[in-house]
Amino acid sequence: MNQALTRHASHRMQQRNIPPVVIDWLIGYGASEYDHRGGEIRYFDKRARRHLNSEIGGQVVRRLEEFLDTYLVLGSDGHVVTVGHRTQRINRH
Repeated sequence: MNQALTRHASHRMQQRNIPPVVIDWLIGYGASEYDHRGGEIRYFDKRARRHLNSEIGGQVVRRLEEFLDTYLVLGSDGHVVTVGHRTQRINRH
């Protein structure tokens, strides 16, 4: 994993059992929305899932499909601030 994590994000990854490869996928393929607090939310929308599937391969993506509802928040300094599982839609405005 090449992305710098805050201590908080590292703890949340452990607590929520999110593998580091999913963080890399979110950074590389995830859709992004600004959170209006100076951060950026990364998540997998339909387009990002298709792109990930074509780049990584369907078999690998299917094995980790349970983690495709994961999101992360990037701070203004580029560090991953927190990670979690999406239970609601991401507001896009």
